[in-house]
Amino acid sequence: MSSRQAPEDEQGGGDPPGDLRSVLVTSVLNLEPLDEDLFRGRHYWVPTTQRLFGGQIVGQALVAAAKSVSEDVHVHSLHCYFVRAGDPKVPVLYQVERTRTGTSFSVRSVKAVQHGRPIFICQASFQQAQPSPVRHQFSMPSVPPPEELLDHEALIDQYLRDPSLQEKYRVGLNRIAAKEVPIEIRPVKPPALNQLQSLEPKQMFWVRARGHIGEGDMKMHCCVAAYISDYAFLGTAMLPHQWRHKVRFMVSLDHSMWFHTPFRADHWMLYECESPWAGGSRGLV
Repeated sequence: MSSRQAPEDEQGGGDPPGDLRSVLVTSVLNLEPLDEDLFRGRHYWVPTTQRLFGGQIVGQALVAAAKSVSEDVHVHSLHCYFVRAGDPKVPVLYQVERTRTGTSFSVRSVKAVQHGRPIFICQASFQQAQPSPVRHQFSMPSVPPPEELLDHEALIDQYLRDPSLQEKYRVGLNRIAAKEVPIEIRPVKPPALNQLQSLEPKQMFWVRARGHIGEGDMKMHCCVAAYISDYAFLGTAMLPHQWRHKVRFMVSLDHSMWFHTPFRADHWMLYECESPWAGGSRGLV
């Protein structure tokens, strides 16, 4: 993801009042401490699959890991495996193991448990901020700003108002529209209805948390970005195939993230997804 620096008077650039706090901070990623390095997470948004959203588990696991390190270190990477589908009817327990606490780097292992069995395992690495003269990065893609694009809800409404929309698509879109998702999403090049059957496995979105997070703890912005990160993986891999093949079961298997520099997850970020390969019942995104 790439962060966009917005002017303070532009939508998304300034900070709204504190009473508009993001539900991702006040609820979804606000874990209940049960014991030392043991936490319980609650559910907020459950996808139409009726399995827990993978991003929620990644984000909550990173919150649990971050609670076991000092304030002067920041997460720089996490590596995860989903080992069982999450049950939306019961809470998730997060068990943190303090694998290593070093002078510059610390590592934490997190296990998410339901029904007495692990559903997810994760390792997160933290580092003290250190200045470095070695810097470079790729240029951000040239795309329209989010203010010029329709949000996800408006786009779905536009599709539903088309009288030529097939009923099977209408049912699915209504089901998606009924879910209250705690992130704002604006597709950069949303497909027209006549393009839905043949798409390249690439897509870009502007995304940000709904509501205000503020400067605060950089680790919380990383946890929110971790929540957002799992949003479009499966859909991107299926873009060339979803209308030709009936796929009954899709799930994230492993998931990695790297955090390079401070950013705001309640400001617009460009989320660029591509799937270079799929085969053998797996897809890479």
